[in-house]
Amino acid sequence: MKEWLKRIVYEMFFKLYQKKILRGKLHVRSVDDTLRELLETRKSIVRFGDAEMNMIEGNSVEFQEYNEELSKRMYQILQFKNDDLMVAIPDIFEGLEGYTDKSQRFWKEHLFFFRSMYEKDCNTEKVYFNAFVSRCYYMFRDKERAGRWFREWKQLWKGQDVVVVEGNVSHNGVDNDLLEGVGSIERIICPSRNAYAVYDKIRETCLSYPINRLFLISIGNTAKVLTADLAAAGYRAIDIGNLDMEYEWYLLGADIKVHPKKHDYKTIHENLKAGYGKYVDEIKHCIK
Repeated sequence: MKEWLKRIVYEMFFKLYQKKILRGKLHVRSVDDTLRELLETRKSIVRFGDAEMNMIEGNSVEFQEYNEELSKRMYQILQFKNDDLMVAIPDIFEGLEGYTDKSQRFWKEHLFFFRSMYEKDCNTEKVYFNAFVSRCYYMFRDKERAGRWFREWKQLWKGQDVVVVEGNVSHNGVDNDLLEGVGSIERIICPSRNAYAVYDKIRETCLSYPINRLFLISIGNTAKVLTADLAAAGYRAIDIGNLDMEYEWYLLGADIKVHPKKHDYKTIHENLKAGYGKYVDEIKHCIK
């Protein structure tokens, strides 16, 4: 189907939502409400987006080959049965006016293909939190709110002893002040692709930490299962996803997706050469 024709189809489909001919059964709380819940409670949060829905429906995604066990676990989490775990999905069911034109086109297409899957896979009796809480700059039309949202994020871990679980090129909080003010930082470095292949090692390493650690997790689809398992074990875990990337774009005032140079450094030697000695010192475990 030609691109212009696809856009017309997706637009017409979405207008059925606006005219309430098609009703979305799912409801999502705002970014403000989601951050408020995080700040006022000690709950953990796990976020679902287009990649997770693809995986649940049996498809491989960019950084994770399809895994049946992972797919089943994510589906179970999406059912939202643990009140101590905030489950977040995209805020796309009751209007897209707050997003840029490009983002609106993407989510209209996504909703065209995945609407019935959301209603089938999600718990329609629950109100979900907002998955865009960690994607709070680039896709929003009003960029002014991002500064306040990032300040609230930083308040969340101020003074906390933090364990960052991330891919080997992620560098969360490196070259910026996103994690400034934490009590301490330790890092568990995981594969950037197919992290679920070593999930047992990742989980056991995390469970070796004291219960008072705050886990910030950025390992794709695997983050969903790890966050849920840590929350069930009594830890507080935050699935931050690409929050650091969004913060980089916010600091630059970017209107296009800029590739941070730090994502090119994979080895200890490359990181030391780049001047990331502090980052290297924070790495306590490398899981392969």
